[in-house]
Amino acid sequence: MSIKNMTKEKNWSGQTMVSADHLLFEAPREKHFMTGSEVLKEAMKRCTVDASVSYPITPQSEAAHLIGELWAEGYVGTYFRGENEFGVMSSVAGCAMAGARTVTTTSGPGTLRAMENFPMWSGTRIPCQLVLMARGINSPLTIQPDNLEVSFLLETGCMIWYAENVQELFDMSIAAFIVAEMPDVHVPIITAVDGFFVSHTRESVMLPADDIALFPYNPYKAPLPPIDSEMPPGRFLRDPFVMKSNYISYATHASWQWEVRSAADRSRPYAKHFLKGLVHVTGDLDAEIVFVACGTASHQAKEANRELTKMGIKSKVVKLRTIRPFPHAELLEETKSAKYIFVPEFNIVGWLDKEVTQTLYGKSEAKIIGRPRVAGGMSMPVEAILKEVLENVKKGA
Repeated sequence: MSIKNMTKEKNWSGQTMVSADHLLFEAPREKHFMTGSEVLKEAMKRCTVDASVSYPITPQSEAAHLIGELWAEGYVGTYFRGENEFGVMSSVAGCAMAGARTVTTTSGPGTLRAMENFPMWSGTRIPCQLVLMARGINSPLTIQPDNLEVSFLLETGCMIWYAENVQELFDMSIAAFIVAEMPDVHVPIITAVDGFFVSHTRESVMLPADDIALFPYNPYKAPLPPIDSEMPPGRFLRDPFVMKSNYISYATHASWQWEVRSAADRSRPYAKHFLKGLVHVTGDLDAEIVFVACGTASHQAKEANRELTKMGIKSKVVKLRTIRPFPHAELLEETKSAKYIFVPEFNIVGWLDKEVTQTLYGKSEAKIIGRPRVAGGMSMPVEAILKEVLENVKKGA
């Protein structure tokens, strides 16, 4: 069976099953006008999803509700609501351990309430998907867009991809299942967008027909077999690791943490294929002014790039598509001519600035400016980015 071609096989909802390459690259597409939440429903409709667990928290509540509609329409095998965010992520683990292609969504404080589960997900090597619609987590309470919560997820062992707009959300959330389910990867994946800026914004999006869908997940190709009537849950926790010997415990857990991270790193070639590169670059390739950004901040950086071009100033934007694994080699290559690197972010701590600085430390002579940063739901006007650029370039002249 060709991996590029359609087959006559049908899934339980009557959709023709196709390869990811066909669905993402070859199938004809038509233009629609949708919000990010609506687009996520359309993506999941084409993914032969076995299970989804939900809990309402703004701004992902609509997305969770729409996935529930897919269950009612016969496109999702099982759908139910958890008692809270921790319960949701625990239930997701159970579904995925049992061999189900599983998806959930969350935002802001829900992410933090569920946090203990995410390293457990990666430790049990389940290829589930979390669609994160990032929002503020600070007090006083806010529901505004802010991606500080991503910083809490960076070292959980999960892969993290970041979509800029509704089109990328559609394509990424489909590709995410395929990459996560690769036998030599097989770790959970977080597909992130900036809440409201993407989840509630209506944009043009190109979609393939909804009568085709991905082949189902085959859990028996996984590095760990699924829990079924012949595989009891005890396979995930052998008592000698915990009870019998400190040495065995230390060695086992240390080596497994390295393996989980190595597994995520092995996703690079698959991500490069399905995302058409771990980074996307726009602007003048030899520019000395470089913006490094992800998500909505990269869109605003592109606007700044256009304004600088009108002023006769060369710049370029390096948009990061993946955060875990981090695209170290690509970032080094795309910033080799830089004198100034600006890292605009929608959070107060500058987690992406830290990642960029760590990657380039001792390898680049460029001045790294981790600004502008906006937080708490503020927008990032192009004028704010231009102000940072013009002030810093003037100082260095």
